[in-house]
Amino acid sequence: MPPSREPSATRLVAAVSALNILSFVDRQLLVALAPLLIADLGLTRAQIGLLVGISFIGVFAIGTLVVGVLADRSNRPRLIALGLAVWSGATALTATASGMASLVAWRSLVGVGEAALPATALAMVGDRVPARHLGLATGFFYAGVPVGFALSFALSGVLGPWLGWRACFLVLGALGLAGSLLVLRIQDPPRRGAARTAGAGVRDVWPALRARPMILLLTAAGVLLVYASASSQHTITWLVAERGFEYSRAALLSGAVILVGGLCGNLAIGAITDRARQAHPAARLASLGGVSVVGLLAAAGFYTFAPSSWPFYGCWLVAQAYLLGWYGSLVAAVHERAPQGHRATVIGFLLLVINLLGVATGPYVTGLIGDRASLTAALLWSLVPAGLGALLLGLLGLTEWRASRRTGSG
Repeated sequence: MPPSREPSATRLVAAVSALNILSFVDRQLLVALAPLLIADLGLTRAQIGLLVGISFIGVFAIGTLVVGVLADRSNRPRLIALGLAVWSGATALTATASGMASLVAWRSLVGVGEAALPATALAMVGDRVPARHLGLATGFFYAGVPVGFALSFALSGVLGPWLGWRACFLVLGALGLAGSLLVLRIQDPPRRGAARTAGAGVRDVWPALRARPMILLLTAAGVLLVYASASSQHTITWLVAERGFEYSRAALLSGAVILVGGLCGNLAIGAITDRARQAHPAARLASLGGVSVVGLLAAAGFYTFAPSSWPFYGCWLVAQAYLLGWYGSLVAAVHERAPQGHRATVIGFLLLVINLLGVATGPYVTGLIGDRASLTAALLWSLVPAGLGALLLGLLGLTEWRASRRTGSG
């Protein structure tokens, strides 16, 4: 590709971040509308957990690895455009659902389409953005998570009580279908450090992991951390059922906290870990572990304090900043350690394992505990595995730092 046709780093990050916003509006809309779905279709909390967990994440997670392999071999914007058309069509068809079976079918198809975005977009960003700014760039991409969450809560809080939950899915699906053609105008940046690997495949994951065992350990840390983040999707139901919030107020307030906290968290954590990495490559992991401890303590306070107290809202904001803000820094750490020419495949593997073992199980197990005991207890227990993940990150950073001192490369 001639230099004049290369996308600027800023425009590329902005474009894929906008797509990530749309994907998380689609993904989170069912969570935001959960109280209305429970009332209209007679669903349980565990069934809501299945819909946002296994039925969606199962196919999404497997798809991220498959698409990651394809992204290392083919035109990446075209893959993303196709995925956007698929997930938007399935979102629109969700409006026709009459019960659990049809919801599972359409949510699974949304997962198939959305699998085209993360590994593909993150590999493009990694090929275009300098390593010293990669944490901030991936943090900006993952800032689409809180913005998408906030927009989904706003959409559901306004349109849900007025037009019903079905109209929300129709509007969002139509918007995505209209935008899929625009994605084809994005230029695919040159692969950094390697030519397109036409012969690459899923089998190439295993040699890469054997050569870079740290990637497996970082994946394990991600699985532990994401359990708490995924379980927090029950927050709006918890606010209504166990904290006495009226639905529209809970939806709009959740959207505001997610927007402010999530945006600040993604950008701040990305900047903090980038700054730490400038001192030492291993410091990105150690700093992320430290940030995780602070965020999890804030989440414990949020789930414990009474809504009438100011610490409730302060802890909510800090907790939300962390629970939605750590992804980009972990992906940046994995990207730096992945073999050249296989980065999208390795990121696809990371997302596959994190989603299958963490995102898929967290909401379901939390919903089960909430049905049998209370959502308060379930949400507090979700912080335990995340605490272990924070400890693992700190240990990995310390191990890398010590290894670099022994070899004289630190």
